[in-house]
Amino acid sequence: MAKILVVDDDKNTRKLIEVSLNKHHDVLLATTGKQALTIFEENVIDLLVVDVMMPEINGYELTKLLRETNHSNPILMLTAKHSIADKQKGFSLGIDDFLTKPFDPIELQLRVDALLRRSLISSKHILDINGITLNKKSLEVTTSDGSIMLPKKEFDLLFKFLSYPNIIFTKYQLMDEIWGVSNDSDDHTVNVHVNKLRNKFSSCDAFEIMTVRGLGFKAVLKK
Repeated sequence: MAKILVVDDDKNTRKLIEVSLNKHHDVLLATTGKQALTIFEENVIDLLVVDVMMPEINGYELTKLLRETNHSNPILMLTAKHSIADKQKGFSLGIDDFLTKPFDPIELQLRVDALLRRSLISSKHILDINGITLNKKSLEVTTSDGSIMLPKKEFDLLFKFLSYPNIIFTKYQLMDEIWGVSNDSDDHTVNVHVNKLRNKFSSCDAFEIMTVRGLGFKAVLKK
């Protein structure tokens, strides 16, 4: 169960987020950026949901403080502001995603879960599974047939599949997590990259990337 710190001075927003997330996560609440820093230092936090407009230390300042002290925890920023300039400021300071108020609780859950999955995968540099080794730093995949270096998106896609064998991922999930929500590519891009991986590992006896009709793709281990 992930531990999520919610930082918002609005009581109703805090309650909505808590109700939306506490079924699957441990939710801690802070009303100010200053209080959030205290909670952050006393707990192992997996992700932060941070409002922009707050007293004492606002969301931008809180993000800047955390990034300047080398904390890489995913940060989802909430704001009533809609402008591109506000989003650019947030991303330039180090936030990972942006959600505009008022928000749909289901979308909040989806974005939080996606950020947690990305964080889990990015924390791993070497993946050993079923006789295959994937090295994230070198983008190299080693199998019984030898080693091959992949383009980054192909590597990230394969790393994703093999990190969660037998789990089905929709094209939307893969586009969001591998290419990012702001990318202009469409879901055909996923098909192209999956086919490239299939061609490159067609003789590999360790795994197969399968299409699940109407749902998406999954990696199946062969032995």
